[in-house]
Amino acid sequence: MGVEIVLKLADKLLFAATGKPLNDLQRTIVDQVWQGRKYFEIADAYGCTEGHVKDVAAELWHQLSQSLGEKVGKHSFRTAVERYLYTTRPQHQPEPSIPDNQIASLVPPPSNDPNFIGREAAIAAISTMANQGQRLIVIQGEGGIGKTTLAQHYFQTESFELVLELLMAQEAQDIVAVERVVEEWLRQDFDTEPGRDFGVSLARLKRQLHQRPVGILIDNLEPALDADGKFIAPHSRYAELMRVLADRRIPSVTIVTSRDRLCEPSIPAEHFRLPSLTFKAWRDYFAMRQATVHPSTLEAMHHAYGGNAKAMGLLCGTIQTDFDGDMVAYWREFYDHPLAVTDLNNLVISQINRLANLDPDAYRLFCRLGCYRYQAVSTLNRDALFALLWDVPAEKRHRLLTSLRNRSLVDFHKGEYGLHPVIRAAAIARLRLSSDWTLANRKAAEFWSGRVSRITQRQDAILALEAYYHYCAIADYEAAADVLLQSRDNQWQQFLPLASSLYRMGLVQPVLEAIATILDQLSSPQQTSELQNILGDLHWITGNIHTAIANQQHAIQTAQTCLQTLVNTPENHRHHYYFRMLEVDSLLSLGLYHLDLWELNIADQLFTDVIDLAADTRHYRWAEKATVGLALVKAQLGNTQAATPLAEAAKQTFLSAASLEQSGRFAYFIQRLGQTYALLGNTSSSVELYQTAIAFAESSHYIQVKANALKGLATIERICGDQATAIQIHQQAIELLEEIG
Repeated sequence: MGVEIVLKLADKLLFAATGKPLNDLQRTIVDQVWQGRKYFEIADAYGCTEGHVKDVAAELWHQLSQSLGEKVGKHSFRTAVERYLYTTRPQHQPEPSIPDNQIASLVPPPSNDPNFIGREAAIAAISTMANQGQRLIVIQGEGGIGKTTLAQHYFQTESFELVLELLMAQEAQDIVAVERVVEEWLRQDFDTEPGRDFGVSLARLKRQLHQRPVGILIDNLEPALDADGKFIAPHSRYAELMRVLADRRIPSVTIVTSRDRLCEPSIPAEHFRLPSLTFKAWRDYFAMRQATVHPSTLEAMHHAYGGNAKAMGLLCGTIQTDFDGDMVAYWREFYDHPLAVTDLNNLVISQINRLANLDPDAYRLFCRLGCYRYQAVSTLNRDALFALLWDVPAEKRHRLLTSLRNRSLVDFHKGEYGLHPVIRAAAIARLRLSSDWTLANRKAAEFWSGRVSRITQRQDAILALEAYYHYCAIADYEAAADVLLQSRDNQWQQFLPLASSLYRMGLVQPVLEAIATILDQLSSPQQTSELQNILGDLHWITGNIHTAIANQQHAIQTAQTCLQTLVNTPENHRHHYYFRMLEVDSLLSLGLYHLDLWELNIADQLFTDVIDLAADTRHYRWAEKATVGLALVKAQLGNTQAATPLAEAAKQTFLSAASLEQSGRFAYFIQRLGQTYALLGNTSSSVELYQTAIAFAESSHYIQVKANALKGLATIERICGDQATAIQIHQQAIELLEEIG
């Protein structure tokens, strides 16, 4: 049925009741209500206040009710008109044929309505619950997510003869008594006198709900609920009303919207947690509002506001009005102040204040959760929350988690908790002002460090690194350095500092930034020298070899100074071992750096120094690695006579059974040894070593070693005359190296 038909009918009916045709505003109201618009949208379109539209609409519905012979309102107008048309049609008249292009106007598809978009699945879920006999449905979600809009849209698209709405007051002291609500419904909507006793009134209401399908919306229930999700004492009788509304024997459906979960055990309510709008929904909304969409910027905004529907509308309006539609300019201004929009700030603050008043312990936990970053690790398990409850007895901790789950400030899914950026901004602001700031970060850091005992995949290293950021947040740079330097077994059978394992897994940039942030803040020679040593390898990997050399020289100087000042006592043996290890490791690294610069004579001397310092000591492994480097230098200098015995000794060491069990420790040097044999003309040994390195790299995801070994195999193919295969293998190596940046 087209809207023009409806307008003609409404005009006729109004004239019959008042002797006057529809005026411009009345025509606009009929037109827009028929298309599912809300009063505030009609007011915007017509250019008047929402209150004026409501007043005119109320009078219009009253006048049309007289002509139609039944009570008409915004939600029942469509049903009343359709019933009137079909009941007044002569019996012999055929069913009117409605063209396909007008059928859609009966129920406008959500995707065509910019104020109701991306909720097709939610509407389907609510409809399924109702069709399966559920009579009381609670739509739960944070403020502004679109709970009320969803409920109203459901009632508009379903065939309810009457829709009742009850908007709960924002403050508990302003909530209308349930007795008065039921009395009003009976008198005004069902033309029935209430009983003197509330139980009698409920029985009369129940009989009315049995007689015809009625839709009931109880909006914003949470002010009537206490900390446990039960009705507060002054309004406990709302539970009696809810039990009546939940009766499966009535054809009516009640939808309750609430930020908090309804936990009255005697009320059989079905909860539906309304998810956030998808990025696609945001993109479609902005496009329908004729806004210029910048995908990456919009995606960042969508993430920051957790897909919140109200945020979507407010941001779109602000961008259009204050930034001439320039989304990028807006986000550049406010990306680090997500609560700059006043309405959003008020929405979040009111929710947090409610939690603080109802459940102070849960509120403290909520604020402490602000210390977590939710970036590389976006969600938290139960143990992460327990780590922040150091002052709460173990038997009470589960109750606080349940309290948070029943609120809508904390995201919860399959045992994982989280805060999206807007909520976290408010939580962390409050945490900074409290006495918990330092201790919360320290406890969180201890949790992350203790969670990872062995690094077998990149995610392990990423989790362990989280502790670093917590210590930086409280300016404890020595503890942050300890996080980077804490050694663990890794997937390559190496016992390495976290920073070294991270860059071996391709996470170079995060480690570079982490070390640069704290290096100048440290006073410990041991921390400074080891970080300089790691920093040298990072700069070497990224091609800044001269900077890498300066880092290693600084590490060597510090180590040698400490060795000279250490008194040779038993208690200093560990420190002596450590600084000697740092010295030989830095010398070995320098040899590799100069080898890459083709400064072969310098490299030759450095590898020789390492062998002299480390051979037949507890640092003999560095001498074995330096032997590979020295063999490679001799081969590149053409000194086959010197290179061959060095290479044979290294091959025997690295391909022994014991070494192969720990091949991760030596994988880099195995592929370097393969390069040496290629230069010596021993292709079979070279291929064997390269394949050994590749086999290990594939089993343990050591991408850098595999790429280097492939490069060596490609070189052999070129020497053997197979140019096409050489190019193909080189391309594989390039792709792997690009993968890790």
